[in-house]
Amino acid sequence: MEFQVQRDVLSEAVAWVVRGLSNRPPVPVLAGVRMTADPAGTLTLSAFDYEVSGTVTIEADVVTGGEALVLGRLLAEISRSLPDKPVRVQQESGKLQVTCGSSRFALLEMPLADYPALPTSPESSGTVDGATFTKAVGQVSVAADKSDALPILTGVHVEFDGEKITMLATDRYRMARRELTWTPRDPAGHHIALIPARTLADTARSLGAVGSVDIALGDEAGGKGLIGFAAGQRHSTTRLLDGEYPKVSSLFPTTSEVEAVVETAALVEAVKRVALVAERTTPVRLRFTPGSVAIEAGTGEDAQASEAVECTLDGDDIDAAFNPGFLLDGLNAVGLPFTRISFTQPGKPAMITGQEEAGGVSDGSFAYVIMPVRFPGA
Repeated sequence: MEFQVQRDVLSEAVAWVVRGLSNRPPVPVLAGVRMTADPAGTLTLSAFDYEVSGTVTIEADVVTGGEALVLGRLLAEISRSLPDKPVRVQQESGKLQVTCGSSRFALLEMPLADYPALPTSPESSGTVDGATFTKAVGQVSVAADKSDALPILTGVHVEFDGEKITMLATDRYRMARRELTWTPRDPAGHHIALIPARTLADTARSLGAVGSVDIALGDEAGGKGLIGFAAGQRHSTTRLLDGEYPKVSSLFPTTSEVEAVVETAALVEAVKRVALVAERTTPVRLRFTPGSVAIEAGTGEDAQASEAVECTLDGDDIDAAFNPGFLLDGLNAVGLPFTRISFTQPGKPAMITGQEEAGGVSDGSFAYVIMPVRFPGA
């Protein structure tokens, strides 16, 4: 095998396929990236660790076709650090020789015979706009559990119902829901997938800029426990989580007693500043009155901070305290100029949505529910 390819093209391709590789693979060979050079002028890179697979095809000047398997993360680090010049790769005496300008590396090849067969490229069940998909996944995945205490909560619950997709995530302290549309092959189809949040977020970020994303479900993805994504020359297959996701849809409030509308950017910056004096688990307090919301943190002998931001209030004055990190996650996920915070009553969860204008209507496609916490001294 011998080929030449531009540094940036190779670096980006390798970085994408190794993104899902485990730091501790179950068998050493699964730390590798398989490179397949086709005399027709393409180079295919693939990686697989039983949970997620990735394949990308790029154009290359192929001198001799063939295959090689080398350590993926090492190849990614080398590709990223090479000078901005064409990269020449060739097999020689059991090693992969990588040359770029005056830089030369020799990588030990791994046994291809031990490498498992990759899942076949799945057949598409439908397509979704890439930018919309990426934004939706980003909005919801922030609410997924980051620990392994309850593995099922580390996933995003995705329901495909006809032309509608509903994504849900929760870590028991906050919930996020996002609704969007797609173009399915079967307009009457219904599927549910519980996808690892981190893998879904990485996949969405890497595929969303391509224009449209193909999604393969169930048998079309190679089996009921898999889901496939593809865009351009990139293909990814992910193993789904097992188990029954909690029925959190009914916990999203459908009515409210008090609603406040605040400029999103102004509230985000104010919460960031005030939270500087709050310890990791210390909440920030929001006092809503007609015309403004006061943000406070710190009590007693601790450092203290406060700031006020303009808002419109519909309903009685209300106080609420929130984990500042969780609150900022929700505000940053809104993605619209104004944020609406809805309360049913003091001490109950608040719901965050977004809207284009201060006096406009709430965009119901995204909702973020956050549990209040007790403010020290309250």
